[in-house]
Amino acid sequence: MPKPEKMILVCNNQRPQGHPRGSCAQVNSQDVTMEFSNALDSKGLFGRVSLAMTGCVGPCSLGPIVVVMPDNVWYKEVSKADVNTIVEEHIIGGTPVENKTMADADWF
Repeated sequence: MPKPEKMILVCNNQRPQGHPRGSCAQVNSQDVTMEFSNALDSKGLFGRVSLAMTGCVGPCSLGPIVVVMPDNVWYKEVSKADVNTIVEEHIIGGTPVENKTMADADWF
């Protein structure tokens, strides 16, 4: 299998209920991960695009966080409904989905 062109990282960090930082798992990141898996499979992208679950990537209050590498594009508050748009517009089309992209100001 050749080296993937892109890698999608989905934060699936889980903290105890009530933790002040929250966590991506508490806002359905596992569902988002499965939706990416289904979308990549249905579009024949496995091998070209790798998908991985990660631990904490930082901005917990904006989760679920999804990172597309090597583009270094960070998405915030990703829902299952956003996945197909990200795959179609960014992964296939090459244009990040601006309304879901984290701004520099989002890093606190």
